[in-house]
Amino acid sequence: MKIVKPSKLNKGDVIGLISPASTPDDLTRIEKSVKYFESLGYKVKTGKNIGKYRGYLAGTDEQRVEDLHGMFTDKDVKAIICLRGGYGSPRLLDKISFKLIRNNPKIFVGYSDITALQMAFLAKCGLVTFAGPMAAVDFHSNVEPYTEEIFWAMVTSAKKFGDYRLDPERETSFYGAKEVQGRVIGGNLALFCSVAGTPFMPSLKNKIMMVEDVSEPPYRIDRLLNQLMLLKGWDEVQGLISGVFSDSDEPDKEKKTLTAEEVFSDYYGQLNIPYVMNFPHGHIKKNHTIPFGIEVKISPKKKNIRFLEPAVI
Repeated sequence: MKIVKPSKLNKGDVIGLISPASTPDDLTRIEKSVKYFESLGYKVKTGKNIGKYRGYLAGTDEQRVEDLHGMFTDKDVKAIICLRGGYGSPRLLDKISFKLIRNNPKIFVGYSDITALQMAFLAKCGLVTFAGPMAAVDFHSNVEPYTEEIFWAMVTSAKKFGDYRLDPERETSFYGAKEVQGRVIGGNLALFCSVAGTPFMPSLKNKIMMVEDVSEPPYRIDRLLNQLMLLKGWDEVQGLISGVFSDSDEPDKEKKTLTAEEVFSDYYGQLNIPYVMNFPHGHIKKNHTIPFGIEVKISPKKKNIRFLEPAVI
């Protein structure tokens, strides 16, 4: 699959906002995020269906696909940023025109439930997308400088990003000896597993796998990691980056359980590839943007991850 990079974002460009999964509980966050983007010199266009509800979904499947298609076909829109995750993106995969996406490559940003769309865009279109901050989650108020700086550097510059930015408050650990490189894929572990074995999962060959998750107790992390490492092609993965698994304690204090750390030890301890623990990406305030589809290098001895190419042109 040929990798397709979107054009970089310039001041004065239009940013489109959509809700492919769930709607923000606090709709004022949408307006606040619009003001934030405008304060930086961008214009904003909102999807015609944002703010709608259908249970836990941001409107019907048809409404959410309409907004997604609309933003990709709109020639004025240069970047599409999702309002939030939640649930609902996987329901859209068999309804999306991937030819339309392929013919209109744009910056596409989100994480969590948005992983399903990002992996499908990579598998079907070769499109580089960004596991990065979302409008109604990260850009509505009190924007975290670490998150902000890395994200805008990724989407506004056609220069390669280089070494990952260390979060001095987070201890990131590196394991293994040899340097490895490959195109980074993955995202939210549960959502990646939801597309595993379908036509919407990218090939694992020569890839660096990045995973993170939130509110998954140890037995569910166990199940998901087990599924991941049983996938056909897992032996062709070059390296693994494990982000932050937030709120992963077993909620039932009386229940017999392994700890999340024990689960990671069971699975990661079997790996014969380099891996990274506690990388600053996930459902956290200080969130390092990951451009899915570009080449990265893991250097365990140097305790470094390097982005080897720009994510935009």
